[in-house]
Amino acid sequence: MTLKTTTTVAAIAAAAALSAAISADAADTIPQNQSVKNVVLVHGAFVDGSGWRGVYDNLTKRGYRVTIVQNPLTSLEDDVAATKRALERQDGPVILVGHSWGGTVITEAGIDAKVAGLVYVSALSPDAGETTAQQYAGFAPASEFVIETTKDGFGYVSPEKFKAGFAHDVSDADVAFMRDAQVPINMLAFGTKLENAAWRTKPSWAVIATEDKAFDQAMLIHMAERIKAKITKVSASHALFMTQPKVVADTIDQAAKAVSAKRQ
Repeated sequence: MTLKTTTTVAAIAAAAALSAAISADAADTIPQNQSVKNVVLVHGAFVDGSGWRGVYDNLTKRGYRVTIVQNPLTSLEDDVAATKRALERQDGPVILVGHSWGGTVITEAGIDAKVAGLVYVSALSPDAGETTAQQYAGFAPASEFVIETTKDGFGYVSPEKFKAGFAHDVSDADVAFMRDAQVPINMLAFGTKLENAAWRTKPSWAVIATEDKAFDQAMLIHMAERIKAKITKVSASHALFMTQPKVVADTIDQAAKAVSAKRQ
């Protein structure tokens, strides 16, 4: 990942970040006695962590301490290690959040003792012993989400299909930046079996984009229901972590408050 990649994706998120910050007013400030105040955000494939800017601004305005993981996307093990490094730096219990491929990462990394709850943002959630690729079995293929693979086995979203498949509710100019600033993922990661499934022992929430073209809707609902997540649906593309920052931030806030109440 280059500085240029981070900078360009950050620029795309700027407008969403501004509206998210404004929407979280003083009334949303978390109480001093709330025990869960830390949030760790994990991005998915083809993007970097700066796409979380809107969610970050919204949550920090409320008083949360937010850390954003920069996944190398070179393997599941490497992404889990990056997430664990972020968790080690937290000073208390954490809500761990993942978008898309990031859901697989938080499912494995979320067994960490500091993780109090999980939030899946149009995200994958394999079980222990399963691979990410297995989650697609039996569901309609995502015909508008096309991945092109390089000779060394890394995947990019097809430039021609990027807007339709990944971010149809983003402006053409911003989609162009996203498309050209892609961070490729090692496709072997999708075939790696998970050793752990944190959702089996940690409470879970899910935000599902109803216009997501990266996954079959039935697949998203099946995964969320299997992990017994509290589900929120929003009209958005797969890029909902950028285009719907308030909805995502509200769900994270709900998770933190619910877990905090149980810890008292």
